[in-house]
Amino acid sequence: MEFMGYKRADGRAGIRNHVLILPGCACASESCRIIAGQVKGTVNVIINTGCSDVAANTEMTQRVLMGFALNPNVYGVVIVGLGCETVPHKMLREKIQAQTTKPVVSFGIQEEGGTIKTIEKAVRAARELVEKAGMEQRVPCDISNILMGIECGGSDATSGISANPVVGELSDHLIDWGASTMMSETIEFIGGEHVLAKRGATKEIHNQIIRICQKFEEHLSAAGQNCRDGQPTPGNKDGGLSTLEEKSLGCIRKGGTRPVVEVLEEAERPTKNGAIIMDTPGYDIASVTSMVAGGCNVVVFTTGRGTPTGNALVPVIKVTGNRLTYQNMTDNMDVDVSAVTEGEQRAQEVCGSLMEELIRVCSGKMTKAETYGFSDVCIDHICRFV
Repeated sequence: MEFMGYKRADGRAGIRNHVLILPGCACASESCRIIAGQVKGTVNVIINTGCSDVAANTEMTQRVLMGFALNPNVYGVVIVGLGCETVPHKMLREKIQAQTTKPVVSFGIQEEGGTIKTIEKAVRAARELVEKAGMEQRVPCDISNILMGIECGGSDATSGISANPVVGELSDHLIDWGASTMMSETIEFIGGEHVLAKRGATKEIHNQIIRICQKFEEHLSAAGQNCRDGQPTPGNKDGGLSTLEEKSLGCIRKGGTRPVVEVLEEAERPTKNGAIIMDTPGYDIASVTSMVAGGCNVVVFTTGRGTPTGNALVPVIKVTGNRLTYQNMTDNMDVDVSAVTEGEQRAQEVCGSLMEELIRVCSGKMTKAETYGFSDVCIDHICRFV
C-alpha cells in the first residue's frame, strides 16, 4: 500500500512540506508568529520555555525543538532566538544541522537590533525556503514510511468500546504492513499496565513498561499527590467512566495487540519499527507535542467528549465513537465510528474506512484542525528524568 508523500534525504517521507518558524525560547515566540503570518507556506509554534530553567528541563526543551526541526513533515527551518536564552539560536541551529541536510537558518533579536529588523530578515529567509520547498513534488511512498502517533483525550464510555478498538485495529494493520505506531500517556496506563506489559517483545521491555508507571506514581507521591485524585477527570466521569482501571484499559486498547518493541523517553526518536511506547504525562497536548518531536508524521486522536486540538507540523485526525459528539462538533471531528458503539458494525469493519481516511490525509487531505490553523504545543516542564 502507498500514499503520496515527500521523500526526504534521510530516507523518511513527509506527508506535509512545511517551512517551520521555530522560536528558541518563549521570548521569540511572538516574533515567530508574526513572521509566519507574513509568509504563506510557513508554520510556527509557540513555546513557554527555553530560559531560566534547570538543566533537565533545558534538555527537554532542546529535544522537543530539535525534534520539531527534524520531523519529516518539515522541509526547512528558520530559528529565531532572543540572544540571552539558555541555548543560543546559533547553537541550536548547529545541533540541528549536525543531524540533517535540510536548510536551517537562524537570527537573534538582540543581535539584529530588535523585533522589526529581525522579522524583516527572517521573512526574507522564509520566503526563499518556501520557494525551494515549492519545487518538491509528492511521489508514491510505501506505507512503511508512516509513523503514526496514537492519542486520546476527552474520553467517555464510548472511547474504550468503539473509537479505541477501531484505532487499535488500524495500528495492528499498519504494523503488519511495515509501518510504526506510537502510544503515550504513561499515567493512563496505570491500572492496566500489567495487561500492556504482556505485549512487551522481551522481558526487558515488559519490565520497562511496569517501571515507567511505577516511576510516575513515585514522582507524584514525592510531590504529595496521587494520580487517582485526578484520574478519571471530571469530564471522563460525566461521560460515564467510573474508575482508573476502566479508563486505562480503554486507553491501552487503542495501541492494538502487536508486540511492543521499544519504550522511549519524551520526545526521543525511535530506533526500531513496530509498536512503540513513549513515556509522557497524561496531558494530551504535551503527549502529542512529544510524539511529533519523536518523528510522528501523523496523529490519530480518539475522543468521546470532543476536542479541537491540532498541531502545526502534523495532521491530527479526530475519531469519535459518540454519535452525539460527532453531530455537535462536526467542525472538529474527522471520523465517526459510532456504528461500532451502536452495534451496527464491528471494529474490524470500520477500520477499513479509517485506513482509507488515513491514506487520504497522508496524501494531502487536510484535517479539520489543519483548516483552522490550530497549533497546540506544550513542553513538559516537570524535571522527572534525572
